[in-house]
Amino acid sequence: MSDPQPRGLQLVTGGSGYLGSDLVRRLVARGAEVRVFDLVDADDRPPDVDFQQGDIRDAAAVARACDGVDAIFHNVAQVPLVRDRAMLQSVNTRGTERLLEAALAAGVRKVIHTSSSAVYGVPSELPVTEATPPTPAEPYGAAKYAAEGICAEFATRGLDVSIIRPRTIVGSGRLGIFQILFEWISQGSNVPVLGRGDNIYQFIHAADLAEACILAAGRAGSAEYNCGAGRFGSMREVLESLCDHAGTGSKVKSVPMRPAIVGMKLTSALGLSPLSGYHWLMYGRSMYFDNAKAESELQWTPRFSNDE
Repeated sequence: MSDPQPRGLQLVTGGSGYLGSDLVRRLVARGAEVRVFDLVDADDRPPDVDFQQGDIRDAAAVARACDGVDAIFHNVAQVPLVRDRAMLQSVNTRGTERLLEAALAAGVRKVIHTSSSAVYGVPSELPVTEATPPTPAEPYGAAKYAAEGICAEFATRGLDVSIIRPRTIVGSGRLGIFQILFEWISQGSNVPVLGRGDNIYQFIHAADLAEACILAAGRAGSAEYNCGAGRFGSMREVLESLCDHAGTGSKVKSVPMRPAIVGMKLTSALGLSPLSGYHWLMYGRSMYFDNAKAESELQWTPRFSNDE
């Protein structure tokens, strides 16, 4: 993996969040001048990093943040757990449009838009490549896919914007919805898989994703890249590995898929479960990327396996 040296001011939107904070640290380590744009400041923000508070939907605040910027890493987004369709559209879609408008006006050299594998919905063929038609199946994926369409529109207007689509992001300090499973295992409780649990499921470590974003920022030309772990297996395998590592006595237990999905959908709709539509849709299904394009064009190699 090459080690590009960023030139000029680097803007990280959502730079106080999990991935954004990692990007900030890695850019600073490469000697970059960095600005963060977010609603809140992070406690661990490096002291020489500029912080500008603002809402991604506020055109004036976004324009100020983009002033004098060379490259933008766009990570602001409402997560799948948000059930408010209007909020997902206003932040994930229209907020991206506000940013790209400001970037084009400011003469920004490059924009990296962090999208989601949710844009693919339930793909008809695996592995998923950049040529796989996006078919989002729930509101979060639809909002992210609409934002990708806006990126493509601005690319035709002369803005160099590339899209990174990560698989499910995990890493030290961020488990997302999988925190529930970690808590059960820490308590010695058994954890469920749908059916036999033989669905192939790919994650990506936040550090690997951040490196892909930085490499993409150094490459001219608008493009899309799918990024996931290079070594991965079935959902049962990764959970059994986690149970063995914890040593708490937890076991992986199969539950019937169809009744479980019905139950997850119902409890999610009633607000009794933290699961969103994307979670019940994909937990028991196979989903994995072919990383060939990112590996070839960006010289990117993921370091962490699913188990790691």
